[in-house]
Amino acid sequence: MLIALKRHKFGDVFTLGTMHIDGLFLGYTCEDEDRKLEEVGTDAKIKGKTAIPRGRYEVVLSFSNRFQKIMPEVLSVPGFSGIRIHGGNTHEDTEGCPLLGAEQTETGVRDCAAVNSTLKRRIQLALDRNERVWLEVS
Repeated sequence: MLIALKRHKFGDVFTLGTMHIDGLFLGYTCEDEDRKLEEVGTDAKIKGKTAIPRGRYEVVLSFSNRFQKIMPEVLSVPGFSGIRIHGGNTHEDTEGCPLLGAEQTETGVRDCAAVNSTLKRRIQLALDRNERVWLEVS
């Protein structure tokens, strides 16, 4: 399964985009500022204020100690740990994680619960079929 995160709006402190599963639209995304770490290296990272680098990462479902529930975890992101796809509204809610919502606002997303539940369910179905799940950030 391929989850594609396509960035399209770059603000001073936030990055907005869309998320698709196997080519079908799922929702809107909000991340911290895109500092183009894939080009300049992780030294440009500012903790809690930087989007993950563009690339392809494996996704699993695992227990989050912070949120106290099973959530999508993005593995092996250079310079980052504990990256999860989850709900929230603005870059202040991200800590480097992609936020997923059903609606886009000027500076973020909203109406997150149902679309995050759909994402989790789709990941679980793929894992049940012994498929690997990938997040491709562009």
